[in-house]
Amino acid sequence: MEERVFFTDQERKQLFVLYKELLHLSGDTLKEDDCKNLKNHLIQAAANNSLQRDNFGTNPIIKNMQTAVIVADEIGMQRASILGIMLHDSVRSHFITTEQVQEQYGEDVAVIIRGLLRISELYDKSPTVESENFRNLLLSFAEDMRVILIMIADRVNVMRQIKNTENIEERREVANEAAYLYAPLAHKLGLYKLKSELEDLSLKYTEREVYYLIKEKLNETKASRDRYIALFIAPIQQKLEEAGLKFHMKGRTKSIHSIWQKMKKQHTSFEGIYDLFAIRIILDSPVEKEKQECWQAYSIVTDMYQPNPKRLRDWLSIPKSNGYESLHITVMGPEGKWVEVQIRTERMDNIAERGVAAHWRYKGIKGESGLDEWLTSIREALENSDSDMQAMDQFKMDLYKDEVFVFTPKGDLYKLAKGATVLDFAFHIHSNVGSKCIGGKVNGKNVPIRHVLNSGDQVEIMTSNAQTPKRDWLNIVTTSRARSKIRQALKEITARQSAYAKETLERKFKNRKLEYDEVVMMRLIKKEGFKEVTDFYQKIADETLEVNEVIDKYLALQKKETETQETYRSAENYNLQPNEETIKNSSGSDVLVIDRNLKGIDFTLAKCCNPIYGDDVFGFVTVSGGIKIHRKDCPNAQQMQSRFGYRIVPARWAGKGKDSQYSIRLSVIGHDDIGIVNNITSIISKDNSIQLRSIAIDSHDGLFSGMLTVMVDDTSKLETLIKKLRGVKGVKQVSRS
Repeated sequence: MEERVFFTDQERKQLFVLYKELLHLSGDTLKEDDCKNLKNHLIQAAANNSLQRDNFGTNPIIKNMQTAVIVADEIGMQRASILGIMLHDSVRSHFITTEQVQEQYGEDVAVIIRGLLRISELYDKSPTVESENFRNLLLSFAEDMRVILIMIADRVNVMRQIKNTENIEERREVANEAAYLYAPLAHKLGLYKLKSELEDLSLKYTEREVYYLIKEKLNETKASRDRYIALFIAPIQQKLEEAGLKFHMKGRTKSIHSIWQKMKKQHTSFEGIYDLFAIRIILDSPVEKEKQECWQAYSIVTDMYQPNPKRLRDWLSIPKSNGYESLHITVMGPEGKWVEVQIRTERMDNIAERGVAAHWRYKGIKGESGLDEWLTSIREALENSDSDMQAMDQFKMDLYKDEVFVFTPKGDLYKLAKGATVLDFAFHIHSNVGSKCIGGKVNGKNVPIRHVLNSGDQVEIMTSNAQTPKRDWLNIVTTSRARSKIRQALKEITARQSAYAKETLERKFKNRKLEYDEVVMMRLIKKEGFKEVTDFYQKIADETLEVNEVIDKYLALQKKETETQETYRSAENYNLQPNEETIKNSSGSDVLVIDRNLKGIDFTLAKCCNPIYGDDVFGFVTVSGGIKIHRKDCPNAQQMQSRFGYRIVPARWAGKGKDSQYSIRLSVIGHDDIGIVNNITSIISKDNSIQLRSIAIDSHDGLFSGMLTVMVDDTSKLETLIKKLRGVKGVKQVSRS
């Protein structure tokens, strides 16, 4: 039998190189027995066949050591992270437990391994990673930030090692995931070098022709580009020095991925990219002179090179909402090439690179509430040379504490509020699914509809066509979306039941050869104490109210009303017609001031609104030249002011003429009873200052609506009258028309 070889000759050589490098990078953070114990453990795990090569055939120990080197060298994490990387495969294959790891290496290492295992379990559910929800779920699952940093480093390592793999499709999937998921995370954490590498390698594996096209063009022009940047900088540098400014300058070329993104966005070729060359001028200025010196530098640059005004970005005068401050200008350099120049101070650069307004934000990658400050703290801990990374222990993930992320059996990912139940999830998927929900399967186990979900759960909803929403479901769900849909479903059910109950009642009337009178039925429903008609029919639908009993009560009420009909007289029969004489306002003696204190001008009171003394009024010059006085709240006022504003003149009451009375129409609505009308006319007749000129009554469905024309002196008398009429028993509404 052929002996299984764990290391090839090349891998063995690689192992020793990586081991030495890792010892150097870890410094004195590794404990005395760590290396010995780890070596013995890995030998045993390999002998036990617990460490398997991945889909690309990569040796697991070599791969983990490469990742550990990246973590130690380019991020700065040491003992706990290194050991966690080297041991997590053994724990995942059940060769060793996290408890054993904790006992031998400490809790810190065990925490990292648990985070890596949780993420591994997350991937086993095969979700679609190209989702913002998945990115959030990844962060919440990690718990410890070091786990995310390890995942980024691991993905960088994988992307480096798979360049020659024959598994093209698998490589493409890994590349897409790196670009969508891990590159933005690296950017957020200030790991700009790793972020650019992930993006470039992803482009190389997914858009090979594009990648090499841009790379070749960059290589072809590298020497000339370097010369060009030096040529561009030299005169600016001289002028800045002559101006007495303290500064330093950086010249750079955009990454291949960044160039490709601009080519797509601008729909142009490689040669058409404006800011292929970028220069950053960073001034060492005191705070009080920052803006002055930035604009001074801007003036020097634009005096030497022609600016493109359309490409000016002034975030100095008005900083971005995230705090970013800088001047960006694109200028035409030598040989007709466009160069972007960024001008800022040391303080501004520090904010842009390290602070709340980090580079990834002003480039348009939007953060989430609560995430920015936390990520900034992490980034600063990473960049602090004095830190031994022990501070990272304090950064435990407390993000998305108000959210849970769950999967469908197909791997689709959904975000819900924390505390959401199976029933919440069912209604989140679809109203019909929620309405028919009878329970669910969470991670393969049957659970009731009130089961509370946790992040990472795989949920399958069980339904039945016989199921209908219940009112007590409102006490089970926690999300407003589910609550709203349940209420809507209950209303629809009630409406259907009420319609069926009404139809049943009318059918019973027909069977008994009785005439169904809706008005009498409404009176019966009110008499029985139902506030809503639907409540009445719902009782019939629930069979708590017997139909024949309802019909008997209906007949009794109808008989009683018939017996009293002879003594009952409708208010409709009471109509007082106005005198044949024309009703005139004796307003001629009133003093009405029009326009600029003009008195004695002929005017008439508009019939559309019937203004009286005390009303806010205005004058309108008619075609015939006369002036009509309107109330300011006249129905036609808005139209007149918008169309004929030039014909509007101010007007006000300056005095009250002797014996002046005005015609007013009042609308009165109340119960249909002639007794109410008698009470109304009695109130009016008792007031000597008020005259009733006419009254017209219309009756319908037990209510009467009356139109009264009265003569009053002014608005105070009118208000008093309206108040008295509203106090009459049976009167529902009184308004001036």
